[in-house]
Amino acid sequence: MIGVDIVSIERISKLKERFGDKALLKFLSPQELTLVKSDATAAGFYAAKEAISKALGIGISETCGFMDIQLYKDAKNAPSFTLSRHLIETYGITDMALSITHDHGFAIAVAVIEGQKKAQKLWH
Repeated sequence: MIGVDIVSIERISKLKERFGDKALLKFLSPQELTLVKSDATAAGFYAAKEAISKALGIGISETCGFMDIQLYKDAKNAPSFTLSRHLIETYGITDMALSITHDHGFAIAVAVIEGQKKAQKLWH
């Protein structure tokens, strides 16, 4: 399955101006927060988590919260992710890929997830 999301970088900047890093901790773990060097990165991470949840076919929900998805950078500084054990087992995840880009004030993420079981769509 494929998931895509786009986020305005300005939206994240305004959240940070108003609430500081506390706003980012609503969707990022403290470990993920250490990877954020700019508002563009934070927006990309938000878009990534949304795209991943959409690729699962469930969106951010009771079944898949922001903390069920953990983002990290690999040895080449490329974005990657892991999923909570219950998501991997429930959907029989066999392979995952993620791409994030930033341009003209927006961050866009695309996630591809392969699994043995198709997720049921729980969001509109």
